[in-house]
Amino acid sequence: MNSEAQVRPTNRAGSDTDAARPALAGLADALPPHVWFCVSAIFHYLGPAFAVLLFAQVGVLGMAWLRIATAALVFAPLTRPWTVFARADRSARLLLLAFGACLAVMNCAFYLALDRLPISLVAAIEFVGTIGVALVGLRSPRNFAALAIAVAGTLLLIDVKWSSESVGLFWAFLNGALFIGYIVLGHRIARTGLGVAGLGTAMAIAFLVVLPVGLIEALPAFSAPQLMIAGIGVGICSSVIPYICDQLAMARLPRASFALMLSLLPLTATLIGVVVLRQVPSLTDCLGIALVVAGVAMHKPAPE
Repeated sequence: MNSEAQVRPTNRAGSDTDAARPALAGLADALPPHVWFCVSAIFHYLGPAFAVLLFAQVGVLGMAWLRIATAALVFAPLTRPWTVFARADRSARLLLLAFGACLAVMNCAFYLALDRLPISLVAAIEFVGTIGVALVGLRSPRNFAALAIAVAGTLLLIDVKWSSESVGLFWAFLNGALFIGYIVLGHRIARTGLGVAGLGTAMAIAFLVVLPVGLIEALPAFSAPQLMIAGIGVGICSSVIPYICDQLAMARLPRASFALMLSLLPLTATLIGVVVLRQVPSLTDCLGIALVVAGVAMHKPAPE
């Protein structure tokens, strides 16, 4: 896209970032993009499900801090975010700053929602917004119907939680709004050629944003090796593996195909909720999840 932010490469020899790009490109081409998406779909909610089990020991925002800090530390030596940011032009820097801020607030809102709501409901709310964006970009009877179906499914899942868990719903809807930003900004990052290097830079920015928010709650993990190891594992499962796989998939999948495959995620979240958290959905919940999946699968994104 001509309007996308671009990084202007220099001719500096020995740049680790430039040397890494052929290797990353080879990794992206090693498997079909659909495989990368499926790996992301599994880990996208597997890590957060384990994070829920640690909330009592570390705190919600402490867990979000550990997740982002782990990802930033893993990406730093691989992508050298300070180099990427320094060599980017102004528009690319703004894009990276926006992506980093989005990642930071989205992760915090996601965990605050999971602390109060079932993971299946939080996942369903995440994807209603993606259909709404498609409707703005491409008004068609198909997209109106898709949005109506997904909203009906979400309302079934919400049920009576409007009054009992209004705070949790606020965080869930905020997370859903920011998830739209993640998809839009993530596609822009992937299409500029930054890819995983841009993701690593954005994650470093996210770490700076969340640093004053969750550090105090995360302090107990520093004196408990088991907690620290668990937190690092959650960070790798939540923010390293799925985000890298998303970039590898986004770089090769048209936005329409990527959006269609997103319909798998509410179902993945539900299955992981059953296995890890013992959150067994009712028949009404199952119907709601099925409607959300159908709506996401049915909608058609605007042309790129």
